[in-house]
Amino acid sequence: MGILDFISKQFIDVIQWTADEPGVLAFRFPMSGMEIQNGGQLVVRETQKAAFFNEGRIADIFGPGTYTLNTQTLPVLTYLRNWDKFFQSPFKSDVYFFDTKDQVDRKWGTTQPLTIRDKEYGPIRIRAFGNYSYAIGDIEAFWSRLVGTAERSTSEMIEGQLRGIILTAIATTLGQSRVGFIDMAANQEAFSKQLAEAIGPALQAYGIEVKSFYVQSLSLPEELQRVLDKVSSMNMLGDLNRYAQFQTAESIPIAAENPGGLAGAGAGLGAGMAIGQAMAQGLGNPAAPASQAAPAQPAEDPIQLLEKLGGLLAKGILTQQEFDAKKAELLSRIK
Repeated sequence: MGILDFISKQFIDVIQWTADEPGVLAFRFPMSGMEIQNGGQLVVRETQKAAFFNEGRIADIFGPGTYTLNTQTLPVLTYLRNWDKFFQSPFKSDVYFFDTKDQVDRKWGTTQPLTIRDKEYGPIRIRAFGNYSYAIGDIEAFWSRLVGTAERSTSEMIEGQLRGIILTAIATTLGQSRVGFIDMAANQEAFSKQLAEAIGPALQAYGIEVKSFYVQSLSLPEELQRVLDKVSSMNMLGDLNRYAQFQTAESIPIAAENPGGLAGAGAGLGAGMAIGQAMAQGLGNPAAPASQAAPAQPAEDPIQLLEKLGGLLAKGILTQQEFDAKKAELLSRIK
């Protein structure tokens, strides 16, 4: 290259990234055929890092600060073409800037339910959703795994990749865990910490540090939730005597609001207890000693029972056919 050609070329004397574009993680400084001036300035702002490339590989990385580009601050210059020439020629090098601040409130979630082996219910499928934050930690790993030759890389561009990594780590962790679904849902803070520890190494391989990770929602598919509700209801009911007491307590406020008053709607009280007691006696434990048997309940007045059954009919608990059959039975007792 002649002296006139050298003088006519455009040189870059200040390299910096001033645009604060939300979501942009990596940005290649536009050279447009220009060369970097020997002795030029490199300005790296807070929450940024800059990397110089030589033949497609990262040569030097700079943190926040202002640097004069020479062989003392940029050792790679000694390996670049024309540096040893008489004119101490400007040089060509790709320069990338990286945003190292925390990328907050990123969403994650299961697109399909994950199958796990629950310690109580066996194989079940669960859904989970939440948010997390991360920051670029290892510049070289991040560039080689997620940026490459792209002019810029954004959080949206890598979102799918990160989500896939996260869900794979979650599925692997849950597949090896013996923690029950109920325990996970009851202590989401500890569950979040466990998943963060599993996800951290997976993202670190891509040069990303997990800053926070939270599970905000943990649920079963609707059909499995119905089954779990039934199992929970049976466990809550316990013995049928307690069920009868529960039914009685539930009927009191309803009876007070019924237009027929306590005398009419209160039919649900005795009938609920009568039904519960009858079921409890029919399903009672035959092996129980006589000393533990429940004392016989005094017979209730048929008229009072009829009034209570009327309350159950009014609330839709009994059908008209069931009410008529029971009514005929009770009336047959009256002489």
